[in-house]
Amino acid sequence: MSKKYLIIGGVAGGASTAARLRRLSEDDQIIMFEKGPHVSFSNCCLPYHLSGMIANAETLVLMSPEKFMSQYNIEARVNNEVTSINRANKEVEVKNSITGENYKESYDKLILSPGAKAIVPPIPGINKNNIFTIRNVTDIDKLNQFIKKNNPSRITVIGGGFIGIEVMENLVEAGHAVSLVEAMPQVLLQFDEEMVQVLHKEIYDHGVDLIVGDKVTAFDTNKVILESGKEIESEVVVMAIGVTPETTLAKQAGLDIGKTGAMKVDANFLTNDPDIYAVGDVIEVYNPLMQDCFKLALAGPAQKQARSVADHIHGRIVNNTGYIGSSVVQVFNYTAASTGLNERALANLNIEWDYVEIIPKDKVGLMPDSEEVGFKLIFERPTGKILGAQAVGRGSVEKRIDVIATTIKFGGTIEDLRDLELCYAPPFGTAKDVVNFAGYVASNILHGAFKQISMKKVRELLEQNAYILDVREVPEYEAGHIIGAINIPLSQLRDRMKEIPKDQPIYVHCRSGQRSYNAVLALQSNGYDKVFNLSGGFLGVCVNEYFNNKMTGRKAIVTDYSFK
Repeated sequence: MSKKYLIIGGVAGGASTAARLRRLSEDDQIIMFEKGPHVSFSNCCLPYHLSGMIANAETLVLMSPEKFMSQYNIEARVNNEVTSINRANKEVEVKNSITGENYKESYDKLILSPGAKAIVPPIPGINKNNIFTIRNVTDIDKLNQFIKKNNPSRITVIGGGFIGIEVMENLVEAGHAVSLVEAMPQVLLQFDEEMVQVLHKEIYDHGVDLIVGDKVTAFDTNKVILESGKEIESEVVVMAIGVTPETTLAKQAGLDIGKTGAMKVDANFLTNDPDIYAVGDVIEVYNPLMQDCFKLALAGPAQKQARSVADHIHGRIVNNTGYIGSSVVQVFNYTAASTGLNERALANLNIEWDYVEIIPKDKVGLMPDSEEVGFKLIFERPTGKILGAQAVGRGSVEKRIDVIATTIKFGGTIEDLRDLELCYAPPFGTAKDVVNFAGYVASNILHGAFKQISMKKVRELLEQNAYILDVREVPEYEAGHIIGAINIPLSQLRDRMKEIPKDQPIYVHCRSGQRSYNAVLALQSNGYDKVFNLSGGFLGVCVNEYFNNKMTGRKAIVTDYSFK
């Protein structure tokens, strides 16, 4: 006997559920409701219309209602908003926004995929400026048309998450003057503080007025007013401070809401009603690393959930292993990718952990296009279980994080990273890949072969008059060094070791942390027991210091910056 399935929401989760349901059965009736004018549009590509990379807004729409019907026999009703759910009668009430008609539709199974809505706080004066949000094709087309018509002298983007960064970048690429305001001390909270500093530098170097650690308190005509008192003259404002799950229908219907504020579902993405499922940005998902639920507004997980729902409806086994949150973003010439947990997440968990920070090359250094990769790996003590990783660089970055994400999903440890056999040829990587290298360093740290200290601690060390040993060669030191650091090149270290005191901690660095590692081992072999390798080396220190120095005017701790 054929069944009738209703789907609320026609983008990633909803459209994927509908398509999978049809593939599993030709007999069922499938109706998909979308309150907007488009279904199955590329949400993630929206910002790229602003730069002209995607020239026409219409191309962001991947499927039309007509194609859904002709290719899949799925009825996609756009401009039709589901306004209520009657669980007892198993029916929904719908309003056609074009005709004004209200009608009811019954169901055997109902799938909720309404997504999330942009957060727009009631900031004083918000009606005095031209405020835009970006959630669909209509939004991005409206913003783009307004910009083209009015040619604003400055556009302010509020929020330094994925959408804010992508909007900012594409506006700059289109030739606009842009301010980016983030209330937190950094953009992209998926990354730890020291990992994101090179992105701050990249944004700053592209002429963006980047403001972090300051929030919007009011608007006025063509003006954004910040808590610090700073005022930004700006005729256009894009609100990108985040999204919140669209749970209005769920709450009205008495469906369970989880502690995160998103819908609560079981392992099969069923709600507390046996005939209602939910997928996508509206639900909370289980994170096996946290052993708790969290919100994850990403298209990839939504599509996987959609497949699982359709499979469960048809009696197939669903294997829900949870989600760890893997993501990547482009920031002008840099790529930044992350997976799993970062320090901020771990601060709230009862897990003993450690980390490695390295800056190796993404391919053989002799290759003219080789680039450094800032790489951070976080692991559990004493098991060595991998908890997360972050990578930032101008070269091949996402590939390395994909490897880590895969290893995490299979319960891998830092020892597994050492043993991975990865593709190698000079144009593509190194014989000991970034991932292998991170595994070796992590294993050494876990087993006590040497100790490290983060590049973000250097300013604090200088305030304590710590002994910092620079083992780079003399010309490198003279080109730029940490103020107060003692230069004894690695090539001279064994002959000059007596110059180094044994009665205090020694903090050793080179350019990126590899030569200094060898120096640390040599010192340890000669009776130095308080030796620390400075992770990231001089390059890491420069990157970590640059933006904050520029923004605050504080005194530099290096004689000159080096980013090469």
